[in-house]
Amino acid sequence: MTNNFTRVADKIKDQIKQLIQARQLAVGERLPSERDLAELFEVSRSAVREAIRALNSQGLVVTRPGGGTFVQTDIMTWPSQSFATLTTLLSDDPHYRYDVLEARHALEISTAWYAAQRATPEDKRKIQTCLDIMLKHQQRGEMEEAAQADARFHLAIAEASHNLVLLQIMRGLFDLVFSTVKENRRLMFTMDDVKNHRHLTEQHEAVMQAIVNHDPERAKTVMGEHLDFVSHSIRSSEEDAARIQRMHRLSEVDSLF
Repeated sequence: MTNNFTRVADKIKDQIKQLIQARQLAVGERLPSERDLAELFEVSRSAVREAIRALNSQGLVVTRPGGGTFVQTDIMTWPSQSFATLTTLLSDDPHYRYDVLEARHALEISTAWYAAQRATPEDKRKIQTCLDIMLKHQQRGEMEEAAQADARFHLAIAEASHNLVLLQIMRGLFDLVFSTVKENRRLMFTMDDVKNHRHLTEQHEAVMQAIVNHDPERAKTVMGEHLDFVSHSIRSSEEDAARIQRMHRLSEVDSLF
């Protein structure tokens, strides 16, 4: 019975979050009363009360005795708070970038698949604009700006999926994705700028075209191929760098004799 009650409360907690998002309630604005929420979600007031208690403990809302419950944190920052520790881990150990790439693979083949089915003309224009900006910065050698436009390209695809949960996760991951994209690009372009630039451009264009053509299977496939290419290229670059370091150490040892 307790487990069932907990599951109901968890579901209500997510529904309250969606309600805040849908109604665009700002920090300081009041949520509907427990009674109204119970009627809206067709559950008991005790389940609503437990859900609100959980949101309070997360710092997302605050309940004032006799005054009601109010939004305490901007909903757009909620996912970012959860992923903040991951950014620290990445700075401490860059090899966590492979975990990020695996997570992105699982997430972004889905956003691409849904985007290809649901993208509006405005969504398609935004994806195209992000790609154009990325290519412009790339051609100018502005690597940090190109990396940011690259991350925004992937975020625009998530927006075109019109899936609130996937979008919020991608928004929360944006800073993490940007930092890894920037480092990934640095590693990939160390050895062969022209070849890797061409491959990345072709892959981004293929993803966008699949979405424009409303071809979800193609979008899913090319997004997976793109992220696999990035992962393989980074590993190759790191192996080359390690090999060069070993050769330098060997040369230093030889010079002593």
